[in-house]
Amino acid sequence: MMCTRRKLAEIARVAAQKPFYGIIQNKEPNIQPIVALFPKWNIKQADKNWCAAFVYYCCTEAGFSIPYSPDECISCSLAGCGGWEDFALNDKRIDYYHGNDDAFIPEAGDIVIYDRVFINAEHDHIGIVLENHPDSIVVAEGNTFNDNISRVMSRNKDEHIRAYIRIPNNFNYYET
Repeated sequence: MMCTRRKLAEIARVAAQKPFYGIIQNKEPNIQPIVALFPKWNIKQADKNWCAAFVYYCCTEAGFSIPYSPDECISCSLAGCGGWEDFALNDKRIDYYHGNDDAFIPEAGDIVIYDRVFINAEHDHIGIVLENHPDSIVVAEGNTFNDNISRVMSRNKDEHIRAYIRIPNNFNYYET
């Protein structure tokens, strides 16, 4: 099956606009398809903490073959932003670009990791790039504004962008 970053961006846009949501007033959560990819998790545990799991869900829906907890994930599984960073830094097949790398041009289907978006902590949020503009990116994100809802939104290219991750087209973790 052909899995490309472009396909990832298309799937992420549709998924974010669905929208997915966790436990919010007067609505039954619909994040079960996302949470189900992580066997040790349930909706209550994932609630307000599923942005990285949303990225993983979109990757699997696009056809990328990646285990939910690759060997390269030192700190956690791909349900956590730190897990995505571990994975990218420790699997040499995946490209990792620092957010302040002016030579790097984000493309649709790149994964973006943020610092200090919701809390004063490193890698506290993550999304999938849909469009690149001179001073901003359009992204698909789960749990935006920490309000438990997925959205497509614009983010400034600023100090909050920690890094970009670029998974190769047709990536299969199990093939070397």
